[in-house]
Amino acid sequence: MTPTATAADAVDPGVDGPAAGGPVEAGITVEQVEGLAEDFDLGVDVSSVLSLEESGVVFRDASGEPADLFDVLADAGVTDVRVRVWNDPWDADGNGYGGGNTDVPRAVEIGQRATAAGLGVLVDLHYSDFWADPAKQHAPKAWQDLDVDGKVAAVGDFTTDALTAFRDAGVDVETVQVGNETNNAVAGVSAWADRARMFSAGSAAVRDVLPEARVAVHFTNPETAGRYAGYAAQLDTHGVDYDVFASSYYPYWHGSLDNLTAVLDDVADSYGKDVMVAETSWARTLADGDGHTNTIQTDYPQYPTSVQGQATEVRDVVAAVAAVGEAGTGVYYWEPAWLPVGPPEEWETNQQLWEEHGSGWATSFAGEYDPEDAGQWYGGSSWENQALFSYDGRPLESLNVFSYVRTGAVAPREVTGVTPAEVRLVEGEPVELPAAVDVAYNDGSVESQAVTWDADDVAAIGAVGAYDVAGVTDAGLDVGLTVLVQVKNYLTDPSFEAWGEAWTITGTGAAVEETADSADQDRSVKFWAGEDYAFSVSQTITGLPAGEYRVSATTQGGDGADSDVRVLRLESAAGSAEAPLALAGWQAWDTATTGAVTVGSDGTATVTASFELVGGAWGTVDGFVLERVGDTPPPAWSGSTAYDAGDRVSLDGRVFEATWWTRGQEPGASQWGPWQEIATADDGTAVWTSSRIFTAGDVVVHDDVTYAAQWWTRNQEPGDPHGPWEPRG
Repeated sequence: MTPTATAADAVDPGVDGPAAGGPVEAGITVEQVEGLAEDFDLGVDVSSVLSLEESGVVFRDASGEPADLFDVLADAGVTDVRVRVWNDPWDADGNGYGGGNTDVPRAVEIGQRATAAGLGVLVDLHYSDFWADPAKQHAPKAWQDLDVDGKVAAVGDFTTDALTAFRDAGVDVETVQVGNETNNAVAGVSAWADRARMFSAGSAAVRDVLPEARVAVHFTNPETAGRYAGYAAQLDTHGVDYDVFASSYYPYWHGSLDNLTAVLDDVADSYGKDVMVAETSWARTLADGDGHTNTIQTDYPQYPTSVQGQATEVRDVVAAVAAVGEAGTGVYYWEPAWLPVGPPEEWETNQQLWEEHGSGWATSFAGEYDPEDAGQWYGGSSWENQALFSYDGRPLESLNVFSYVRTGAVAPREVTGVTPAEVRLVEGEPVELPAAVDVAYNDGSVESQAVTWDADDVAAIGAVGAYDVAGVTDAGLDVGLTVLVQVKNYLTDPSFEAWGEAWTITGTGAAVEETADSADQDRSVKFWAGEDYAFSVSQTITGLPAGEYRVSATTQGGDGADSDVRVLRLESAAGSAEAPLALAGWQAWDTATTGAVTVGSDGTATVTASFELVGGAWGTVDGFVLERVGDTPPPAWSGSTAYDAGDRVSLDGRVFEATWWTRGQEPGASQWGPWQEIATADDGTAVWTSSRIFTAGDVVVHDDVTYAAQWWTRNQEPGDPHGPWEPRG
């Protein structure tokens, strides 16, 4: 775990702007981005600032003194501010929806303060009354009864009025986004020909009111092959007038930086457009600051969860966009100042502030407009652990990355991460831990160091569960890892990390992708389609030991319908069992488990997850586990049936085996009769019972100790040092 940043992380950048004298001494290490254009936008989105200040949040300078946020940003090397604009984020009684309540007047006020600090402004028009993203593009309340022609006209009118207000207030607007993450729609309009008309109406208004400003279109999910090329082709086909193709890029979800550069470069080269990243971020701690669940709750492999990790992530994204060439024009960090309004222990007070001032991501009042999302999950900030400020309002040194990308920065060499951080074992198998770990440093170097693990921690590893193990490397570095002991899983590649030939996907709308929405490890089957769609994910397993099995799988997602079919199924020659798969919300993980199914001597079973979904439904499924839960129960004993030696029967929940021919003699009635009781643990190991005959070499478990018989025995309990049983292991 990475410790929470403290005031020690908040230091003066020591530079006023570009410098030619080499890297500056600092508390973090940042490699200079060579050849970065002087007019490259190094921006931030601080749209929540007014609501935060109204809630009592105080921003400070590097010395800890109260300061204007925009001055602090400018001092750190930030050049531009992005501000989102919603049409009408208020209910009929004047209660705000949250997220800063940034209607036009409030957005203009933010723009004025940015301009006063010498910062340029990017205006992000959502064309919605609240959050717009690929999963939701709700039309503003005032537009909901309009047809496409009416919405096109409304976009033009709203854009004109909004930008006129910015212009008349003296705001230095450099760029205007006509829509926010418009992958699938804008203001509820989804068909490409109609969507292009919406973009064009917004663009025409920008050209009319602010002819010097650039027009940007904004999309996300650059990791999907062909997506951006397809969007750019549609924009070109329909003649949309724009200057900048903008992308969101969050390393948790959006693939590699090399891919980001490649897809943006393709748009720039093919259509002569500028490109930028309009949103990015990284977490510096996993500590919750306000009692509201955070979006990022676990470490990710791309960068350490730390102030250094934030700075390195921003630097790398800047370099990736700059690598496009002159067409790469900027990078914006999303909401680096969205701080807690109070600590988690002041939850009730925090709730009042979020509701009154809109300083959380949503208020309860937003439910009237967005019942499926904000109506269920409203509350505080889910982003404060990705802020570039400490929870008491001081700028972290990661904020100075906007200066350091131009100058470079060097710091004393420090450890930033250790790999592996996790080892997975199967219950009952020998505990084998790595003999060495890879130690990463803030200068980008990685060293392999031999490690000695704490013997007591290792000895404590046993049943299914998570175990923390401490160790020391040969260089004297204290390290640790988590050992996850899991049940034996009979599936191949159960979480799609290898993605070979084990699984079969049929239908449309689903593919294996690396995503932060995976329940287990890095990959999952991710699904979405704009129209109704269906698909299945299946694997057939052979060579299974005969017995009883069940399967489980984990899902998350949303925007489904009551008519959807989502089923997890386990099938064998002997029968089948099913369980419903839920889409309970974003990262609201739900694990479905079927009942037990008998697998016979053929050793074959098939696991299938089937989905029939309405258009717009989305989610992921992974973390499949096929578990053997016991032996196949034998038939019930019958007094009229003749049994031969070796036949097994069940009676009153107990299993018996005949030692010779018998009929009408009830099992368990006498320990000297023809029946001996058979008992096994979950893993199939025999459990000692007094009525069973054991011969030399038989192995049993009794009181959690394993014994081996040294000679023929019956009714002699293991544990007597002079008896027939010898402890094993």
